[in-house]
Amino acid sequence: MSTRRWALGFAALSLLAACQTNAPHVQDAPRAAPAQRASSDDVALLDRLSFGATPTSAAEMTRMGQQAWVERQLHPSHGAALPPAIQAQVGAMTISQTPLPDLVRNLDAQRKSADAIADDDQKKTAQQQYQQELNRLTREASSRMLLRALYSPNQLQEQMTWFWFNHFNVHQYKSNIRVLVGDYEEKLRTHSLGRFRDLLQASVFHPAMVRYLDNEQNAAARINENYARELLELHTLGVDGGYTQRDVQELARVLTGLGINFNDDTPKMKPDKQAFYVRRGLVEFNPNRHDFGDKQVLGATIHGRGIAEIEQVLDTLARHPSTARFVSRKLAQYFVSDTPPAALVDRMSRRFLETDGRIAEVMRTMIDSPEFRQSLGGKFKDPVHYVVSAVRLAYDDKPILNTGPMLNWLNRLGEAPYNRQTPDGYPLDEMAWAGPGQMNTRFEVARAIGGGSAGLFKTEGAMPTERPAFPQLANPLYYDGIAPRLAVTTRQALDQANSPQEWNALLLSSPEFMHR
Repeated sequence: MSTRRWALGFAALSLLAACQTNAPHVQDAPRAAPAQRASSDDVALLDRLSFGATPTSAAEMTRMGQQAWVERQLHPSHGAALPPAIQAQVGAMTISQTPLPDLVRNLDAQRKSADAIADDDQKKTAQQQYQQELNRLTREASSRMLLRALYSPNQLQEQMTWFWFNHFNVHQYKSNIRVLVGDYEEKLRTHSLGRFRDLLQASVFHPAMVRYLDNEQNAAARINENYARELLELHTLGVDGGYTQRDVQELARVLTGLGINFNDDTPKMKPDKQAFYVRRGLVEFNPNRHDFGDKQVLGATIHGRGIAEIEQVLDTLARHPSTARFVSRKLAQYFVSDTPPAALVDRMSRRFLETDGRIAEVMRTMIDSPEFRQSLGGKFKDPVHYVVSAVRLAYDDKPILNTGPMLNWLNRLGEAPYNRQTPDGYPLDEMAWAGPGQMNTRFEVARAIGGGSAGLFKTEGAMPTERPAFPQLANPLYYDGIAPRLAVTTRQALDQANSPQEWNALLLSSPEFMHR
């Protein structure tokens, strides 16, 4: 079992501490006595519905009460701001300051200019600079995602944004998708706790998805089924959702003409087609490329009406019982268990259909369930959850200066943002993330964070600045909310720590901290 692997790994990491019996007991340090203390139940709920408990978030939940805190997370305030220092980092990013159409056109002009250079060496240099700019933009998007996961008061919204991007996955290294992923994530974030129908539309009509699944190559008399197949299998009905290969073929016909236009020009077309032309940002529906014949999708006739056909199919898919079950099960797998209870999935599916796919209502049904409460502390953390929760616990709301170390860790752990090549997204189960190599890397991450030498507070560039900060894990949150949930063996290992750095590393690599 994978559980045995990480337990053995923790034992190996604690061996050094166990060798010296006269070590100071780091956890005996004095602690403050807050007016209200977080319970272990509060911390368990925070670990599941946020990217990890912190002293600040635990105090907030204690003050508000669990029910009020959950309600605010389900309906996040649009005015809830990031800490000023973090907002300044996000606001300074190119992706925050420049509209997507301008970014795309600027990069496209840079690419064309590089390709037109006659001298081979100069061309190679210019092409490398183009690639570096694409990398810089996607690095900004990755950093923004991590900063929000670390510091946003709307923690559930940030978790749901990660979940939906993974559900509607695109891979950054296909074509120029690196310039598109930041905006794509923003669009999904806007609807992350809203209606599933709106999420689906945001994905379908975004250039990142159109390009990733090749729908810009899908035209009448030259059908490309890639997007149609994944739209049914991965995004809505699920592989056992009751569709056939004929439905894939017919849906592909519905999607003909949905493509990308990075220029300001409108394609030439006959007068009878002009009324069907639609432009939505960088995505266009080109009637010259559309199959206007009648189609049969899931038993329903779709008459040739241009982009209205796509809207009709999206309505059908978003409200289909198979979609309700598929999406509900995936949410339960992410938030409850690798094998979620069938009765819970049934209740969530019914709520999905009753509320026209309102995700907050489906989530409320899940959170209020006894199955959810019984599962707290038992869901294995994927790499993103592990890394973000470790930094949150170590530094609370202290603003980091550099997300580079976190991105490097996620690369090594195999779950870097926007880097899943296949459209199925990263796996959500423990088996995918609990292998020996994975655990060894996590132990190294725990040492780096626990020792205060991770580089999170040192800027990059020619003249880096550094604001040294040491993690404070032996705090009231640990004693009140974390320690009561630790196994005897974990406490014994912590008792034998030789230094605060070692104690921190042991806590962050403990079996309990691997779960949420």
